[in-house]
Amino acid sequence: MSVETTPVAKKRSLLRIVKVIAIALACLIVVLLGVVAMQPDDFKVVRSATIAAPASKVFAMANDFHKWEDWSPWAKLDPEAKNTFEGPDSGKGAMFSWDGNDKVGAGKMTILESRPDELIRINLEFFRPMQDSSITEFAFKPEGAKTQITWSMSGHHTFFSKGICMFMNMDKVIGESFEKGLTKMRELAE
Repeated sequence: MSVETTPVAKKRSLLRIVKVIAIALACLIVVLLGVVAMQPDDFKVVRSATIAAPASKVFAMANDFHKWEDWSPWAKLDPEAKNTFEGPDSGKGAMFSWDGNDKVGAGKMTILESRPDELIRINLEFFRPMQDSSITEFAFKPEGAKTQITWSMSGHHTFFSKGICMFMNMDKVIGESFEKGLTKMRELAE
């Protein structure tokens, strides 16, 4: 029995191979989309530190966006960023917008709630490199002459951000920045 090696047979064989590869790729894409869709819808990043200073001193550092440049880990990434302040100098309604390089992007923060020496809740909006929003909180707990500060960020994942987080550990990346900021706050407050 001889194997057909005509150009037509070779073309049919090649088409079968291409068809199998296309079906395999389609199945792989469907599985990948399913895995992305099954990732958690919400996220939360939390870091805490104890600072040897009264809650009022630590609270003031986070409640006034004008003071963030002194301790924020992102301020150092683009000293040339265009910063804009609106509303009151501090507390509820204070707004801070930035537009910087690729490391900091562009966005806006608005203080939604400010309870002295207790809690600051901020709406954080990102415009660039991608649009997203989250809630950031600073909670303050006096411990004698010290203050425990807890910095958190929580939000909802889009399908796209779920996919990114499969390859980038958001808790590690954001958490490391929170740790740097809390360390700098400690240095300044103590």
